[in-house]
Amino acid sequence: MSPMSRTRKFLRSCACCGQPVTPANPARRNFLKGGVAALGLGPGLAAAPTASAQVPAKTRIDVHHHFIPPIHLEAMMRPGRRTGGAPPPWSPQLSLEEMDKSGIATAILSQAQPGVWYGDNVEEARKLGRELNEYAAKMIQDHPGRFGLFAVISPPDVEGTLKEIEYAFDTLKADGVGFLTSYHGKYLGDPSFAPIYEELNRRKAVIYVHPNTPDCCRGLVPGIPPSSIEFATDSTRTIAHIVFSGTAAKYPDIRWIFSHSGGTLPFLTARFVRLWDERKPAHLPQGPLPEFAKFNYELAQGNTPGQIAALLKMVSISRVLYGTDYPFRPGAEVNDGIAAYGFSAADIRAIERENAAALLPRIRAT
Repeated sequence: MSPMSRTRKFLRSCACCGQPVTPANPARRNFLKGGVAALGLGPGLAAAPTASAQVPAKTRIDVHHHFIPPIHLEAMMRPGRRTGGAPPPWSPQLSLEEMDKSGIATAILSQAQPGVWYGDNVEEARKLGRELNEYAAKMIQDHPGRFGLFAVISPPDVEGTLKEIEYAFDTLKADGVGFLTSYHGKYLGDPSFAPIYEELNRRKAVIYVHPNTPDCCRGLVPGIPPSSIEFATDSTRTIAHIVFSGTAAKYPDIRWIFSHSGGTLPFLTARFVRLWDERKPAHLPQGPLPEFAKFNYELAQGNTPGQIAALLKMVSISRVLYGTDYPFRPGAEVNDGIAAYGFSAADIRAIERENAAALLPRIRAT
């Protein structure tokens, strides 16, 4: 297979399940052309050099960067665990090469879906989560300043999660914890997670949330994989649950980061305002919009002009972060999206580095 064929195959792969997809519109294809040019895998695809085509200084902080060691790949690919095909190839060296190419100083490592919790595997989940966190800690040690960690946990296993939080923060010096949007029908406002939130609120911790394939909605539409619709929708479900359940108000010192520009949330705010108006919950005296505006949102696969414009109607620039979704997407994609939107230089600095640095003290110090 030629380098160009491999590039086209990669760009047409589904974001998180590896199934082939086709870019949805000409504008998106233009972004992807810029990404190919930036990757240096094929001349002539872009009419002119884009911002990402020139190798930038390494200043960006990537808060959506997966690591997939062999132990996790083997576990997630057992029958019935992961929808779609295998994830793209990954190694620490491949991450570093992509980071250098895309101007990324530091990438915060997080689990790839479906994580380590498969519903009835408490001991395996505890062991695998520990192994993944220690693997990431070794990467941080081996490559000073280049990596951080959103620790791998299994919230349905409350006891095991509390122990892993203690180990991850106090021994491994993790930068936060990584949640999935749902765990076999339990969304993140579920009251069973309260002891976990109490501890994370006490620590003023960062929670990074990545979408998962919800049990309700696998294979609903022939030919359309869950990652195309359900990932963004599951993010919206869990954000709404956190807000309307009172979880966000009860644990105000937790700092939340949500993936993909908040999924479909910016487009559904009017419906959530109507829901609030019908119910008037006491913990939301001003409605849901002020709570949505307190959260942080990263731009991986949420960086077309319409997505960015909708997000910025909901939150300020200070709540917008840089993310790539590597190895499922190259950094060139979000770099081109940011460059094409027309942000000021100050806003770009905030999105690509300063906002994340404010959330992550250890990273800020590097």
